[in-house]
Parts: sequence; C-alpha cells; structure tokens
Amino acid sequence: MIDKSHIQNLQEELFTEYNLTVDMLRIDLLHPIVSGNKLFKLKHYILEAKEKSNDGIITFGGSYSNHLVASAYAAKQIGITSLGIIRGEQPKELSSTLSDCITHGMELQFISREAFDKIDLNDLAVKYPSKQIIPQGGFGSLGAKGASEILSFEGSENYTHIIAACGTGTMAAGLINNSNSSQKIILVSVLKNNFSITDEIRKLIYYERVGTNKFDILFNYHHGGYAKKDKALLEIMNSFYERHKIKTDFVYTGKMISAFYDLLKKNFFLPGSNILLIHSGGLQGNRSLTNNELSF
Repeated sequence: MIDKSHIQNLQEELFTEYNLTVDMLRIDLLHPIVSGNKLFKLKHYILEAKEKSNDGIITFGGSYSNHLVASAYAAKQIGITSLGIIRGEQPKELSSTLSDCITHGMELQFISREAFDKIDLNDLAVKYPSKQIIPQGGFGSLGAKGASEILSFEGSENYTHIIAACGTGTMAAGLINNSNSSQKIILVSVLKNNFSITDEIRKLIYYERVGTNKFDILFNYHHGGYAKKDKALLEIMNSFYERHKIKTDFVYTGKMISAFYDLLKKNFFLPGSNILLIHSGGLQGNRSLTNNELSF
C-alpha cells in the first residue's frame, strides 16, 4: 500500500545546518475520505466484519471525528449499516463532519458526555451480536495491527526518529510494534494532560517489544487541548505550508509539526539523524475554522 512515492523529502536551510535528513510520509494522500491512518486502523475491523458476516458496525466519537466519517464510508463500501454514537447533546446545527457521516449512510445517536464515558463495549457486543463494535479511534489490537503496516515500506528501518501525532494511541502502538530497537518513536499528544495514554499504548505493544523499542510522549504541544488552537499553532502551520506546500490540520498534524520545530531549536536531534514525520491525515477538521485563519 505504501511505497517510496509516498515519501516526500523536506529541504530547509535549518535542516542542512543541523545535518539532518527530514522526510514526510504522506499517508494523507492514500484515500480522499478514509484519510491517513484511519485507512490502516480500520482495515482489520472491516475485514473481521466481512468474515463474520456482520450486518453493521457501531463506533464512537465527537462532532469533529475523522474516525466517524472514515467508518461510515468504509461500512457503506462493503454494504453494511453504520451507527455512530456521538459524545454530547445534539446541536442545533450539525458539524460538517457529522453531515458527511449522514451522507455516507451513518445513523447518529447523541448521548451525554457522562454516558459516553461510561459506555461498556462488552455490553454493546452482547446487545448487538450481529454488529462489529469498533472502539473510538479504532483503539484495540486490530487497530494497532493495521497501524503497524504504516512502517511496512522499504527503507523504513533506516530512520533514526519517527514522529507522529497521538490521540488514542492506536497508531502509536502500531508504529512501536513495527519499529526496531535502534529507532526512536516520538509521539505528540494532542490532548491536554492525557498522561494515561502511556498505559493505553503499552496495552497494545507486543510483549517482545516492551522495554526494547524506545518511545517518548510529549505532552506540552496541545496548544490548549484537543481540537483547540492558538495563534502560535496557526502561524507554524502557515509557515510550514509556505515552505513545503503541505497542508496540516490544527487537531493533529499541526501540533506534530509544532513539536518537531521546537525540538530542533532545542538541539534534540544529533547531527546525521534521519527523521520521518508522519502526516496522518484528518484535514477536514480545518473546515471548522473561520476568518481566514489559515493561508491554504
């Protein structure tokens, strides 16, 4: 699925000055709707649904969840129904994301944030035996299994550092599982004070990888919290686009870029480092922005 054509080399005087090779993995270009890492995280859930002859899927998310849109589209493609359980009361006007879910055939069910946090996936599986239950963000062993395929391309083993945004930790676990012990995985948490994510990721790491594959989670680049933004973040995203003509989003990839440049300024990377930035998709979140906050 991924080959060298999806690797974009980034050139800047700053990188030359620090003697760094910097590439970006453009999995955001693989599919227009099942964007970026969603394509990988959903893969084995959808395959299992087909194998079990499930007649539908049930999954979860907020009003701007890329995961919900991707799940709705994927279910439609294999001819089964989809139900999205949405965190929060139904708004007077649906977000563009939720409107897309409906376009792709998803039924929406809104519940309070308190009830959402108490959802028991096992109970749902018993209640709906003919449905494939897909946890929020594709979290779980099947999601991590698919995400591990992100590093399946030739030459992935040559990178010293792999940097990605981190939400549920599903992609993070997949990257760790398919990296080698000489590589450093750097994860940028997009949620504020999401310190429990470390344990969540460890639940999905293969036993033989625990303690050998190195990863760090950075918690100071959330720019206000999940789906939050500030002026500094938008300026970084605009500047990155001006230099490389690559669009990022303010929920995930923009925060990853913000962390990367700050690490550069702090001399985090040794000269000669070979760095891979993962563009995990999700650009549709930018549609919620107004007042021309982005230059692209």
